[in-house]
Amino acid sequence: MSKRFINFNGEIFQEGENVLSLAIRGFKYGDGLFETMRMSKGKLNFPEEHADRLQKGMKTLKIEGYSNMDGYFLKEKTEELAKRNKIGQNARFRLTVFRDSDGLYTPNENKNGYSLEVTALDSAYYNINNKGLILDIYDDIFKPVNRLSNLKTCSALPFVMAGLYKKQHKLDEVFILNQNGFLCETLSSNVFLVYKGQIYTPALSEGCVAGVMRQVVINLAAKYQLDIIEAQINPEILNEVEEVFITNAINGIQWVMGFNRKRYFNEVSKMLLEKLNAT
Repeated sequence: MSKRFINFNGEIFQEGENVLSLAIRGFKYGDGLFETMRMSKGKLNFPEEHADRLQKGMKTLKIEGYSNMDGYFLKEKTEELAKRNKIGQNARFRLTVFRDSDGLYTPNENKNGYSLEVTALDSAYYNINNKGLILDIYDDIFKPVNRLSNLKTCSALPFVMAGLYKKQHKLDEVFILNQNGFLCETLSSNVFLVYKGQIYTPALSEGCVAGVMRQVVINLAAKYQLDIIEAQINPEILNEVEEVFITNAINGIQWVMGFNRKRYFNEVSKMLLEKLNAT
């Protein structure tokens, strides 16, 4: 099996080459953020939305050079790496941006460094999961609500612990609560609930990641005159709602079948997924 290639600070290296040093702040302090993106039929999905979130995150972290990482940059670099890997037209990318500087907790500089990785995907479309997901609440560690909460940072230990909980209990996903005990997101996705004909999702003020697919779904719902309410959501409502689905940039929309003894439908999630694939 041939080795894959990665892009590290604009240069192409074989995966596995020694390109990182122990001085990298992303390794030592989690000082960075990342963007997960999907390419379908040779074109990067929602490049401008990913660029906007990336630039806002870099600006929040005071990492320089954010204006250069625009939609054109994302399209150019992902297409280049896909071709270099002969990976076809459907792929998943992870772009990690870190503060490229030495120093202890306080960095000496704020210039950026980045790495870009790619993995092939089978389908050009977002496919509905045939089997609904089974979820439970992970409440060993709560997510704080602050200026960093909406970012996908490299400081991901709470999510690692949630992933271990998911694996231990043989779950498909877990709900994560914020510091106040309200519904925030899941391990890898934003969450939506359907209750009495309306769609609800945790507001950004509740500390959830500002997911690109979250906003795409909100915009789709508005386009087709579906009500979506961004709100503070008590997890107890999970026992009452008719439908739950989760969203991220790679899988699009996935429906949840069960939480505890509660079972859900998937009518709204199926409909929205059809609209998503038609965009």
